[in-house]
Amino acid sequence: MSSGPEAEFVLPCVSSITSGVRQVRRRTWLLTEDGVRIEAAYEPWAGAPGTPGTPGTPGAPGGAAGPAAGATDGDGGDGDGTTPRGDLAIVIAHGFSGSLHRPALQRAARTFAQHAAVITFSFRGHGRSGGRSTVGDREVLDVAAVVRWARSLGHARVATVGFSMGGSVVIRHAALYGSAAAAVRPYGGSSSGAQGHPEHRGRTDSLPPGRAALAAHARAGTHTDAVVAISAPARWYYRGTAPMRRLHWVVQRRLGRLVGRFGLRTRIHPKDWDPVPLSPVEAVPLIPPVPLLIVHGDRDPYFPLDHPHSLADAAPDGAAELWIEADLGHAENAADPTLLHRVAEWLVAAR
Repeated sequence: MSSGPEAEFVLPCVSSITSGVRQVRRRTWLLTEDGVRIEAAYEPWAGAPGTPGTPGTPGAPGGAAGPAAGATDGDGGDGDGTTPRGDLAIVIAHGFSGSLHRPALQRAARTFAQHAAVITFSFRGHGRSGGRSTVGDREVLDVAAVVRWARSLGHARVATVGFSMGGSVVIRHAALYGSAAAAVRPYGGSSSGAQGHPEHRGRTDSLPPGRAALAAHARAGTHTDAVVAISAPARWYYRGTAPMRRLHWVVQRRLGRLVGRFGLRTRIHPKDWDPVPLSPVEAVPLIPPVPLLIVHGDRDPYFPLDHPHSLADAAPDGAAELWIEADLGHAENAADPTLLHRVAEWLVAAR
């Protein structure tokens, strides 16, 4: 695994939100810590001053003298004492076989952009990103690279939202990279409650001091400030539903991986996990004090309700919030704007 910076940009990125330059939609490429090129897209907050269409922006309705949407009061917040929304970026992690180009993910991004800036990306092995999917293992490095990019743009708060496989990844990312103090935890050192897990042993402790310091520097700014997991599994290797049995066939069989490559446009790594990564339910106790929201539908065809309840039960008392949504199916394809707005409002208020 490369010890180089996680977010070296292959294409120019957007200007910092602190630069005073009008924000625009932009796509770029990011390089993960292990050298995989990831496609990402930035969507500015629709209410940010200078965003096209925002009142108060020259040429926009309301003119230069009009108040910007979400204008703050004297305490610098949104009028209710909260952090200004322009400081927040929401990173969206799609489900297996998705990408930033899929209509469902774009719909979620447009909805979230009414509340904060949004970054979408394609996991390794998906869309135009490089590499091959490890179905939730090394994808934490993809999220870390995107979060670091969001902070480089000037966003003081970065939250992660994941759907299905993406939900398991953002849970693990929050546990491994969850706070600034724990930013060097992933792939090195240990953490309370998971000291014996191979994912936490010896990954940077065995490096020479110079390379260990470089690896720690690469992880600076990769922590999340809030996390939402929607339709996420609690544990690995679940085969209790027909859709999950079909997914295991796609991932574990050679013919299935060919179907994944040409039918689902998803390139899957042929090797088994070694070691088996920390499961979502094992990761949840490591997330506090980062706020965690678990969202699940009572009509999810992939994961029954014992999955979200297991995740919520694994959190210390009061450390996770659980929403069981009536008539909701699975992941981004099922999430309607009403639910997405509620999630975004939760993220804006999360502390």
